[in-house]
Amino acid sequence: MIMSRDQNAGRSHSIKNDSSSFEMAEEFKCSGTTLTNQNSIQEEIKSKLKSGNASYHSVQNLSSSSLLSKNIKITIYRTIILPVVLYGCETWWLTLREEHRLRVFENRLLRRIFGPNRDEVRGEWRKLHNEELSDLYSSPNIVR
Repeated sequence: MIMSRDQNAGRSHSIKNDSSSFEMAEEFKCSGTTLTNQNSIQEEIKSKLKSGNASYHSVQNLSSSSLLSKNIKITIYRTIILPVVLYGCETWWLTLREEHRLRVFENRLLRRIFGPNRDEVRGEWRKLHNEELSDLYSSPNIVR
């Protein structure tokens, strides 16, 4: 596969062997990672986040159970969901947009794990802010 930011790169190239020729591919999946001829990681991250959501929904009964502690729920997140999302991440070149998408995914799951917070002054329930999530979740964020 020829990878380039140029839209026309590789269009005229083909690889031929003695008895066979190889088709030009715009993307293919190798070892669970989708490679594109534009070297774009957006579709790969979208696919990984979709798999991460599926993993979360498969253990949703555990993560929403009031019988389990938050520490156990965090362990489930770290050992089951996070590896699914981060598989192959060593090859990613992240832009700020992709970093933001990963952080949004992580913060959404952490909000589900930690639940809402009761505002002492108003007596109302509210979502945890990102800074509060960082304080509660002592591990490095998903981008790190």
